[in-house]
Formats: sequence, C-alpha cells, structure tokens
Amino acid sequence: MNSTRAALAAALAFAACATGAMADTPEKKPMEKCYGVSLAGQNDCAAGAGTSCAGTSKTDFQGDAWTLVAKGTCTTIKTPKGFGSLTAIKS
Repeated sequence: MNSTRAALAAALAFAACATGAMADTPEKKPMEKCYGVSLAGQNDCAAGAGTSCAGTSKTDFQGDAWTLVAKGTCTTIKTPKGFGSLTAIKS
C-alpha cells in the first residue's frame, strides 16, 4: 500500500512539474510581413533586385523590404513615407 501511495505521489509531482514547465513557455504571437517600415539594413527579407535577403535593404522604409510585426499592427505603423503595408510598396 505504501509503495502505491509513493508511486501516486511521484506521478502527481511529475505531472505538476510538467504542467508548470509548459506554463512558463511563452506563446508565439501571430506575426505578419510589413513592407516599408524597416530601416536600411534592418529588414527581415525581400529587399528587391540585387539583394539577397535579411539586412540588405539600401534605404530607410524601402517599399519592397519587409519586417515581421505583430499581426494586425502593420498598417498602423507610421513612417516618414506613410504607413506600413501588407504588400510591397512600389517606388
């Protein structure tokens, strides 16, 4: 009987630890690509012809370079060139 109680206590302790560890894991927030909001060299990807990808935008707020932002915030980001866009901005 004591071994059954010990096994049950160990199982409950393990379950509590596992549940606690999962609760400490931050949830990933949904993100979206936002064009025209990154500074030169700070884009996440897609910076037009002649560039390879992340960190290759040549100018601040380059319309064909995007940065990941929290979903639903892109079009509210104001820059000197206008608001962010969910699609590439033609120059």
